Amino acid sequence: MKGLPVIDLAIIFIYLIGMILVGFYFSRKNKNSEQFTKASGLIPGWAIGLSIYATFLSSNTFLGVPGKAFGSNWNAFVFSISMPLAAWVASKYFVPFYRNTGEISAYTHLEKRFGAWARVYAVICFLLTQLARMGSIFFGIALSLQALTGYSMQMIMVVMGVCIIIYTVLGGIEAVIWTEVVQAVVKTLGALLILYLIVTNMPGGVSKIVEIGKSADKFSLGSFKLDFVGSSFWVVLLYGFFINLNNFGMDQNYIQRYHTASSSKAASRSIWLCVWLYIPASLLFFIIGSCLYAYYDVHPELVASIKHQVAAERLPLGATEAEVLKMQNALQPADYGDKIMPHFMVTKIPIGLVGLIVSAILSAAMSTISSGMNASATVFSVDIYKRYIKPDVTDKQNLSLLHIATIGFGLLGMVAGIAMIGVKSILDLWWELSGIFAAGMLGLFLLGIVSRQTKNHEAIIATIIGIVVIIWMTFSSLLPPEYEAFRNPLHKNMIIVVGTLTIFLTGIFITKVKNRKVETAN
Repeated sequence: MKGLPVIDLAIIFIYLIGMILVGFYFSRKNKNSEQFTKASGLIPGWAIGLSIYATFLSSNTFLGVPGKAFGSNWNAFVFSISMPLAAWVASKYFVPFYRNTGEISAYTHLEKRFGAWARVYAVICFLLTQLARMGSIFFGIALSLQALTGYSMQMIMVVMGVCIIIYTVLGGIEAVIWTEVVQAVVKTLGALLILYLIVTNMPGGVSKIVEIGKSADKFSLGSFKLDFVGSSFWVVLLYGFFINLNNFGMDQNYIQRYHTASSSKAASRSIWLCVWLYIPASLLFFIIGSCLYAYYDVHPELVASIKHQVAAERLPLGATEAEVLKMQNALQPADYGDKIMPHFMVTKIPIGLVGLIVSAILSAAMSTISSGMNASATVFSVDIYKRYIKPDVTDKQNLSLLHIATIGFGLLGMVAGIAMIGVKSILDLWWELSGIFAAGMLGLFLLGIVSRQTKNHEAIIATIIGIVVIIWMTFSSLLPPEYEAFRNPLHKNMIIVVGTLTIFLTGIFITKVKNRKVETAN
């Protein structure tokens, strides 16, 4: 990292070594698979809450949210506003349900309810979601560190990935949770420090920021019209509710934490702690984005270098300077929003503090990636290996399998991150992919819990119809112009809403029709 002063390098190095040492510390307890996946159910609720909060507050939030606020407004903050309702449903129904089943996997009950196909389908959706999440986070952190170090994004992902793999494999879920507790504090303090530095470097201070933000409509939550084509308030609210319902109800990252708590009450409290921490924290990052917009609005000369870099990256190798300048002039704030935070860090944060900020961004990335690796390994072990490959696996063999699977999913996450290099918006990419993959399994899960009369055949038909709808909504935009009438007219964030409701309502409808025919026949 030759681009950084020695003191900043030292801070980052100490932080990374500290995370690895945490893994070594908890490796002493990690002698069986239950300890690796459940931590023997002895983690206090407040620590689980901070852990879930740290998972939510990933580098997608740390870098993507300020970039989104810089490029548009606070419309995406409506996602956070939707969290309390999803948390209420989860704490009232999902936590007791999972605690009562005693199953470490979130998907075991789907097989009992509908058959093996339902479990396999949910597992595939979950693993694809995790790869998308880990890939977007690897990409986000590499984007930031490249600006600071000059090293390639691929090299940054590999170095960071190796560190995460080491402490996650050694320490299991207990190391993941306790490192996330530390990371929750580090990343929050890092965000506050960035905000302070922006405000103190801003001519005119807070009043000027508010003035510029108001004139540019930077504080808007989006249109309140019942518009589901654009990114209105209602589109993001619905998206947020359904995706958070999926997070709290179907995501192994969170379900696994419910089992680490000492009681259902402690697990429910952890959800609410996460919500009440995340809402103001996410607002903080939107404020940072608006402050950055105001700062660069009064320093337009600084934006030119950012736009030039983005234009050069988007054009093929060998493009002339005239072509670069033409694209540079056509770029809008939304096109380079993700570059703004790294640029400010490079140019305005004092020596010594850069190391602290980078550690905060690293913690934001590491917490979510380590959770995804542990959860993916657990699902692979329980739902695939023990179910279909070797049902009589010993605990020692299972622990070795968990270690290997954790390494494997960490490497796949790195590959996914490298494949995402060059995307326009981290947050947009993650929202779109998570909505596509989560829609099917959430609809099936709700159908299984709410409609007790729905059987295997009705669920299969409903799921197939739901998948067709999800595929159409996702890819119909690629249809040629003459088939424009067959394109999805709704915003892409509506995929999870429509997909979930299609499976759920179709399953209930088919069940009622079948039951009515049976009653008529009798």
